[in-house]
Amino acid sequence: MHLARVAIGLVTAGALAMAAAAASRAQPAASAPPAVGVVEATRRPITETSEFLGRIEAVSRVSVVARVTAFLEKRLFTEGAEVKTGDELYQLERGPFQADLDSKKAQVAQLLATLENAKLTTERARILLSGPAGQQSTYDAALANQRSLEAQVQGAQAQVQASQINLDYTDIRSPIDGKIGRTAVTEGNVVSPASGVLTTIVSQDPMYVTFPVSVRQGLELRDRYGPRGGLNAVVIKLRLPDGRLYDQTGKLNFVDNTVAQSTDTVTVRGAIPNTTLPNASPIGGPVRELTDGEFVTVLLEGVQPVEVLAVPRAAVLSDQQGDYVFVVGPDNKAEQRRIQLGQSTPTMAAVISGLSPGDKVIVEGLQRVRPGQPVSPGPASPQIQAIMKVVASGDPAQADSGAAAKPAGDSK
Repeated sequence: MHLARVAIGLVTAGALAMAAAAASRAQPAASAPPAVGVVEATRRPITETSEFLGRIEAVSRVSVVARVTAFLEKRLFTEGAEVKTGDELYQLERGPFQADLDSKKAQVAQLLATLENAKLTTERARILLSGPAGQQSTYDAALANQRSLEAQVQGAQAQVQASQINLDYTDIRSPIDGKIGRTAVTEGNVVSPASGVLTTIVSQDPMYVTFPVSVRQGLELRDRYGPRGGLNAVVIKLRLPDGRLYDQTGKLNFVDNTVAQSTDTVTVRGAIPNTTLPNASPIGGPVRELTDGEFVTVLLEGVQPVEVLAVPRAAVLSDQQGDYVFVVGPDNKAEQRRIQLGQSTPTMAAVISGLSPGDKVIVEGLQRVRPGQPVSPGPASPQIQAIMKVVASGDPAQADSGAAAKPAGDSK
């Protein structure tokens, strides 16, 4: 009986020991702090950029119309081609105008002959005044007739000039360099000043780009760039409809003097070169990058970068209260910092307030970070480090084009 109780006790103790060991194995070990990539908030040069929706406009636009009434005999241009100043576009019927010019020239010749005879008569009357046969009235009449014929000659010569102008109008030429559109009238039709526009020519290089700027933003731009040189302190860059960045830069040259009441905006204009595309040789001539009437995104960039406290854009998070970042505080604990952003780029965020130089900002591994949570900080990935080096060198545009920032919250 005693042995049985002892055996039962040993079995119970063994079972309790095994249960304790199993429970010990089931208890999870303490989790290690999450690894995060950090960069130091430092002052770096950054290019200030503002975006607007704009439209390309030709510097010169000409509506070609007929100046005389005549049959259209020939069209001498290729629709859609580029033409030069003085190129002949249309040829109208010349016969009636040439005949009218010849008739007016004949009238001038006849009047000149009559005038020459009148001058001789006047001279004879003047000579006779010195003798007994001369009369003052005869001389005066001869002189008046001569002056009347001189006036008639001048009038006839003016008619010759008018006829010559009308004859010249039968050759319709391009008044500017540019690209010509399609013709509205074909050969064999009668055209006149009332016929309307025959075709349109728009200049090609340079082009204007116009865009509206709200009054509030216009005041901000004025305060920002006015002390640095006004319109000369910024350059224009364009993002084309397919998303490509145009490889030419332009300059602002005009700000309208009136605010549009319907939109509360001011129209701003700049000029930018319109280059030809390589390896593009259609029948109509070269193809250019910009087209009159095209919608583009206008980027206003400061000529000189400014020094700002900057962090990678991937480090910035947002919620209903605004923007914030996580920094590594004392004892390697994550701290949430509310920040105010200034002018930024797609890869770098300029911080106006909320950070100090030297703060270690978490840029990678953000999805595992909570306020007050211990973290294991380390250098950011080579991609982020490369962006920071390029921006530190003073060429933030190269950072934007050469390396895309990771979305906020990406892990290493």
